[in-house]
Amino acid sequence: MPFEEHVEDEPRRYPSTIGGLFYLVVLAATAVGIGIVWTGNWRLGTNWMAGALIFAALIRLVLPRRDAGMLAVRHRVFDCLLLAGVGGLLIFLAATIPNQPV
Repeated sequence: MPFEEHVEDEPRRYPSTIGGLFYLVVLAATAVGIGIVWTGNWRLGTNWMAGALIFAALIRLVLPRRDAGMLAVRHRVFDCLLLAGVGGLLIFLAATIPNQPV
C-alpha cells in the first residue's frame, strides 16, 4: 500500500547517534577556531580547526557506521584519511608560513 507507515526494526534513540553529538562538538571547535582567526590570531585558530578535524577522524575510526552519524560520509578509511590529512595539512601550513612584516 502506498500510504503504509514505515516500521523500524528498532525504536529510535535520542540522540539517534552518538556520532551526531560528536559532530556537534567538531562544529563547535571549528567555530571557536574561526572566532580565534577573526580576532587576529590566525595560527592558533587554524590549529583549533585542525584539531577538530583530527578529533573527527579519530571518532570516525572508532565508531561503527551505524553510530557515526554525519561523520560517516564514505568508507571509514576514506573518511579518516581525508579528515586527518586535511587536519595535518592545516597544522603544517600554520607552522611553516612565515610571519609577514607589517
